[in-house]
Amino acid sequence: MQELRLYLLILVTSQFDPFKFSMCSVTYPAVILAYIGQASFLRKNSDLVSQTFYKSLPKPLYWPVFVVAILATIIASQAIISGTFSVIQQSPSLGCFPQVKVIHTSTEFEGQVDVPEANYLLMLACVSLTLGFKTTTNIGNAYVLYKFVQGGYLPLAFAAVLMSVMYVWSNVFQKKYYYELENKISPEKLKEIVANTNFYQIPGLALFYSELVQGIPPIFKHYIENVPAVHSILIFVSIKSLPINKVLVKERLLFRRVEPRELNVFRCAVRYGYIDVKNDSEPFEKVLIERLKEFISEDFRLSQRMLSNAKKEGDVLDGWLENGKSGSGDVREFEEDKGQEVIEKEIEAVDKAWHAGIVHLMGETEVVASEGANMGKRIMISYAHNFLKRNLRESKEVVDIPHERMLKVGMTYVL
Repeated sequence: MQELRLYLLILVTSQFDPFKFSMCSVTYPAVILAYIGQASFLRKNSDLVSQTFYKSLPKPLYWPVFVVAILATIIASQAIISGTFSVIQQSPSLGCFPQVKVIHTSTEFEGQVDVPEANYLLMLACVSLTLGFKTTTNIGNAYVLYKFVQGGYLPLAFAAVLMSVMYVWSNVFQKKYYYELENKISPEKLKEIVANTNFYQIPGLALFYSELVQGIPPIFKHYIENVPAVHSILIFVSIKSLPINKVLVKERLLFRRVEPRELNVFRCAVRYGYIDVKNDSEPFEKVLIERLKEFISEDFRLSQRMLSNAKKEGDVLDGWLENGKSGSGDVREFEEDKGQEVIEKEIEAVDKAWHAGIVHLMGETEVVASEGANMGKRIMISYAHNFLKRNLRESKEVVDIPHERMLKVGMTYVL
């Protein structure tokens, strides 16, 4: 009676909660009635305990219930698959799992995803499990830990493999990221490298891809020391995925200039939504060049506006105004003409570099343990991580990079 009162209380108080209401009004009564019926059947047929479910059914209902049971199994397995997809989708962004291909199947809900690699692995695991254990009794033992010898070791083995992969990848990912942060090149360091390196400036535009949003990756120093040549326009590109479905083309690229100005070095953050795809009608290179030209114009006008505000306060043109060499209108007109000339010159340099050719430079880093590292660290970094990296999917960006214009720059990180 106490359980019945509790059930009625939940049913009455859950009228505004669809989940609780459906559980109390449909699921719970159906399960209780099924158990009561099976218990009544077993009182008269105690020898059929191993086949209670199907033997207790009336013959006309056998096949309908059989179909419903199969459909219920499919729904239950789909819940496990969806949960697996969701966990795997979030793990690479946290740096604790290798990159996998994620297909978003909905334009409205971010969580509706498909992971082909995980799908195939689950299929192979199901087939192997069925062939290996053969009977439902043995398969049931595989999910009971206290029957370790009979098959309970299986979930522990799966968990151990996944935890090992996640630990190795997460640990090395953090070490690699901190190494890049500690050795990134600041604008002051870039000036020093340029001043101390005899390099040639060649015509063309180079896109250097990096995961760092701030600073210049250490692989650039490695590149310029071994290949003392820099393109006339250099852009460091960082590609980021946002938790929204689409990013407007005009808002996708964010530029910033890297000093010194005369080197024509820029940073570009490229932002994509989770359903943004390659658009052949608007190639990435063309969109990037157009946005770079717009940025050059906007950046110069912003600088001029800030300088103009300073001049209005008398910080710059005091000498001009006191001596009466030029009126403010003449000065403003002269500066506008000069500013327009500078903008046109920089845009012309971008056009020349574009027509001379675009090169995509992709950094490829290998990690090795330092000489004084212990055996465990050497195995984890030099062998386990590099094995995973060679045999699993690499991080491919969602831009249409022509393979004939792509160069890979290799560097070894000693961690």
